[in-house]
Order: sequence, then C-alpha cells, then structure tokens
Amino acid sequence: MKRIVHAACPHDCPDACGVLITVQDGRATKIQGDPRHPVTRGFLCAKVAKYLDRVYSPERVLYPMRRIAAKGPGEQRNFSPPGQPGAAVPTQAQVWRRISWDEALDEIASRFRAIANEYGSEAILPYSYGGTLGTINGSTMDRRFFHRLGASQLDRTICSAAGEAGLKSVLGVKLGTEPEQFRHSNYIIAWASNIHGNNVHLWPFIMEARRNGAKLVVIDPYRTRTAACADWYLPINPGTDAALALGMMHVIIGENLHDADYVAKYTLGFDQLRDKVKEYPPERVAQWTGIAASDIRKLAREYATTRPAVIRLNYGIQRSERGGMATRAVVMLPCITGSWKEVGGGLQMSLSEAVDLNSEALRRPDLMKTALGREGRTINMVKLGWALNTLNDPPVKALFVYNCNPASVCPEHNEVVRGLLRTDLFTVVHEQFFTDTTDYADIVLPATTFFEHKDLQKAYGHYYIQVSNQAIAPLGECRPNVEVFRVLAERMGFQEKCFHETVDEMIDLALDSTKKDPWMQGIDRERLEQEHVRFNFAASSSAGQPRAAVRTRSDEPFLPFANGNFRTASGKAELYNEALQAQGLDPVADFTPPTESRHGKNVNKLPLELLARKADNFLNSTFSNLPAVQEMEEPGLLEICATDAEARGIREGDRVRVFNGRGEMLLRARVDGKVQPGVVSAHLNWAKMTPGFQSINALTSEKLTDMGNSATFYSVLVEVERIQPNAKQ
Repeated sequence: MKRIVHAACPHDCPDACGVLITVQDGRATKIQGDPRHPVTRGFLCAKVAKYLDRVYSPERVLYPMRRIAAKGPGEQRNFSPPGQPGAAVPTQAQVWRRISWDEALDEIASRFRAIANEYGSEAILPYSYGGTLGTINGSTMDRRFFHRLGASQLDRTICSAAGEAGLKSVLGVKLGTEPEQFRHSNYIIAWASNIHGNNVHLWPFIMEARRNGAKLVVIDPYRTRTAACADWYLPINPGTDAALALGMMHVIIGENLHDADYVAKYTLGFDQLRDKVKEYPPERVAQWTGIAASDIRKLAREYATTRPAVIRLNYGIQRSERGGMATRAVVMLPCITGSWKEVGGGLQMSLSEAVDLNSEALRRPDLMKTALGREGRTINMVKLGWALNTLNDPPVKALFVYNCNPASVCPEHNEVVRGLLRTDLFTVVHEQFFTDTTDYADIVLPATTFFEHKDLQKAYGHYYIQVSNQAIAPLGECRPNVEVFRVLAERMGFQEKCFHETVDEMIDLALDSTKKDPWMQGIDRERLEQEHVRFNFAASSSAGQPRAAVRTRSDEPFLPFANGNFRTASGKAELYNEALQAQGLDPVADFTPPTESRHGKNVNKLPLELLARKADNFLNSTFSNLPAVQEMEEPGLLEICATDAEARGIREGDRVRVFNGRGEMLLRARVDGKVQPGVVSAHLNWAKMTPGFQSINALTSEKLTDMGNSATFYSVLVEVERIQPNAKQ
C-alpha cells in the first residue's frame, strides 16, 4: 500500500520545513518539500533531500550496545576522508556487544542509583542540545526525568544564548520580520548570515525582491555562498560588528536620517545613544573593521534612506567574546530608522517566541524540589571539559548524552576527550550513528529519526506550527527520546503521572488553550492534524488547498513593532538598558575588541584569527558521516589568503599545521580569496574522520561571551606552518 505522510524537519535550522514522505509497504521511498507550506514551498535543502540515505544507512545504530573495548577512537574509524585510505576497522563484536533493552535499562538505573548513593544525584549530568528541535522529543520527558532524579542541570547556551540576550535587551522578545515579507524589501542586509547556505527557504523571497530592484548587501568575514551572490559584499574583521553598527548610527543620527517620530514614541534612551555614537566616527571604526570609512557612510545612508530596508541577522555575529553587545548594536538599527513600521522592513534573527507553548508543564522543573528539596546545580554546557576534569562537590560521575555530539562540537576538544576517557565516568549515549561521542560511551542506545516518531514542530525562522507525523515503524530496536526516558523513569521507580503521558497528551498540554497567548487561541492538535488528512498530492497546487501548517499570527502581514509593543520593562525599544549596567556592561552599547584577536590584547601572541566555520552542507556535526553529503563538501581544508600563505612559504595543496596553546590540526592549504589577510578558516567535521582524530574545536576555548554565557568559537588566534614533505606526523 502506498501513502503520503506529512512530517516536519526537526533539525537545527530556521526553516522547519514541511515534508512529504512517500511510504510503500512500510518503507519510506521518497521525501520532498511540501508545496502547500508557505515557506518550504515544495523544495528541501540538499542534505534533507537525501534523508532516505540517513534513515536507511547501514551505519545506523539499531540495537542497544555495551562497550567491551577501551574507550577512544583508536582504530575504530568507520569513515575515511575522501582520497585517503581507511584505517583497519575491527568488527563490531571487537568493540561492542549487543544487549537487550532490559539489560541496558537495568544497568543504567543500577549505576545511577549507586552514583547517587555515593556522591549525590548531582554527580549525574544530562547533555543535550539541538539534535532535534521537535518540542516533544527535544525537551519534555527527558527534562522531567532529570528533574525528578535530582541530576545536575545543563545550561544550554552553546549556540545562540548571547544573540538572544542581545536581541531581547533591545526588543524584549524574540520576534521579527517574517520571511514572506522579504519579497517586499528594497534593501536587504545579510549580516553574518549565509542565507544561501543554511537558510535556503528565505532565499527565493530575496530573489523575488531583487528581481523587483532590491539591493542585497552581505557583511561577513568570510566570502560565503551568499556573499558571492551579493550586489555588494563588505568583508569585516571578525568580532568587530558592534563597531560597524555604532559607526552606521553615528552617520544616521549625525545626518538626521533617523525617524524622529518613531524614536520619540517607541524608544527609550535615544539621547544616550546619540551621545555614545559620537565616539564611533567612520574613520575610527574603519581601523577596527577593515571597512573603508567611505563605505561605512555609504552603507549607513543607503540603509536609512532606501525603504523598506530589512536586516537578516544570524548567530555568527554572537560567537565572539562581545557577541551579545554586537547583536544589541545591530538590533538598534531598525529601531532608530523606524523600519519596523513597513512591510518588508525590520530585522529577523529569531522568531522563536512567536509560539508560547506550555513549557513548564512539559518540563516539570518543580520535580527538582521533590528530589532535592531545592534547585539543583547548573553546569554550562560550553565548559564540559572543565566539568569532567575539574569540577568537584560532587564530581561528574555519569554523563547521559542525547541530541548532541559533544566530542565534536564542544570547545576545548582535547579537554573534553580527556574527560570522556575517564574510566570512572559512566557514559550513556542515545544516538542514530556511532559518532565521536559514542567512541567514549559505555552504553549506546539506538535512536529514531523523525521518520519514526511523532512530534510537534515550531520554528525560529517563520510563524507556522505543525504536527510531524510518524511515517514508518522504528528500524531495529530504535526508540524515541520520549520512550527512553519514560521507561528509565519506571526503572528508577518514579511514580508521578507525568511519566505515563502519551505523545498526544503532551502535544495537547503544549498547546493548552488556557495559556494567555492570543495568537495560540484555536490552535489545537486536532486542527494541526486535520491540516494533513486525506491530502491529495496531485491536487496540491490547486487553488483553495489548505496550508500545510498553521500560522500563529493571524494578522498578515505581521508587523510586531509597527506601533511599539516591545516586550521590555518599559514597553519601548531600550536603546538604554539599566539591567546591562548591573552586569558590568555599557547600558547603551560599546565596542571592545575581543582579547583573543588581532585588535585586542592578543593573549596568545599569535597572528591569525581562525573562523571555525560550519560547513555549508552539514548541520554542525550532523550529516557529516553520509557519503552523499560528504560529496558536496571538501573536508580537511585550511583556507588562507595569498598574502599570509606567501609569508609562510605555503602553496595551494600543501599540508599545514594550524595550532595554538590548546591544540593543533593537520589540514591542506586552500589559497584563495574567501578570507582576508590575518584570517584563516576551517570547518567543523567529525574528529574520527580527520587525521589524528582532531576536531577544529581542539583550537577553540571555553571562554564565555559577554551576555548569555555562550561559546566564543570565533574569537580564536592561531599560527599556521607548512609541513615539510618528508616530515613524520
């Protein structure tokens, strides 16, 4: 029997695509974008278009496994970089022994009880992030379980917390310009945003605007795919974005190009901002940013006078030491120009607070008091290496990893690995594949893909919410996160009714209409499910077909701040924010060069700034093991400009060593024009797929951002040297 199932992509991307999965006799045979979804509009990104390869990969973990060999990658490489011979791979029986779910659950429960009895329950640490953004399998039963257990809590800040803090310090909420409005823009700034590479469903709206005469400007230290397509590309020195935004406001305010009426009605602290930006004339800003003063003036004037103008700001801007302040400064721009009033104006960074789900009821933080009688300790996920190697009272004795691959994505990779190698650390990993992190696991549990379970999916890049339906039965003995933590709760003897709620009951709870969000009224599970029943794909392009997702904002177009309505304490856009002063930050905005940069204190006394980039066709470390996706990337490269390469005697294709005081990587030189002098670039990949089993995060630090306590992946200094042809490595 053949049927088409509607699902939603749960991966860490703003697009949250509507997906159609064709199922024939119980097997998925086709995946495509849902043409009825107003943002997906019938196409998928290159990696998800190949998702059948992921679901049916022969490398899938299909059964619970217990380690019977020493921890670490050793000779356990499952994959080899293109062009390199594979290392000897032992049979699975030499590394893992298949066990039953009952054996695995009993061992986990027994070890957790023993650790809690000896060290206290806070010696157990959950570790998860964005492996799925599905509401139910992302953060419901797992949170309940670890709250009730009394485990240490994880501060999940690694990716976006600095930018979110900067955004909310001005607007008070994570809302902004919807993607459909970009087609109406006449001036579009992609600021630290590789739209063409990792936000592809916004791109058609931008192309429509450009066909109508809009100008696309890209501000980025790396010549991305988007920059290559731009009308005007402005390469900027890493970590200097706040200076550029302040320099633009110097021009806009100094030349009276701001919207005085909007500023007077809907902003707080304009006088203080006007005084502050006097310190940032374009000539001074040019010295930091590497952008000519004349270009700074041109950019400011064009942005302020071409209406409507919109900024697509992405999270690359906030991955430096002053990332929160950089975000805050950029977010002020539409507030002083008043572009929030216009269809096609404003700014988009995150729209994730468009949907107000009943998160407390889903996560049950009150269960922590049942377990401990108090709030539990919190550990920042960025500092995992420190937590595993240094933290005491109590030490971390058990680690449960799901929805994440910390042995690849965490900073201070070498310290993380040192901690994971501890023989006294009991590590459980719930995963779809044998990843960098499973190389250090004691027990591996098989996880479902989104084809194999049901979920509720919202987005951070548009205003639609969907039910993602299960398309196929779980392969092998794979189980979704919800089921794993439900049965673990039973093994631990937890009696609370919440551990018995079904997925449908949790979706109903998430959409509880008693919540005080007027835009969620009338949105329930039945309505979301009815959007997809009896869908006739052949008629999908016909007029009158229902949308494949429910809009959470009834007014179209949605202009969240056209008449103020900011969710700050003052109700206005806070150009002056007293709360920042209490944190030791400038209450308006300022620019201070990162300490680990060419313009800062240069703490490592190294000359090159490293962009530890994400690959265009992977998603963090996800997808990087699939051959069909690998073919779209060229791993193992260090990109360096001709000037810096010549100074070091490096030529195209040379083997090079990139290093600092934290670690090193061996890569091949790509000498081209995608980076500026003083900057080099390499992207994230699985450590087990690189020479020496190293991640680019061997070079990054655990230093936290100014706001939000995020990771500073883009504040990294290194040196590069050519490896002599006969050198032994």
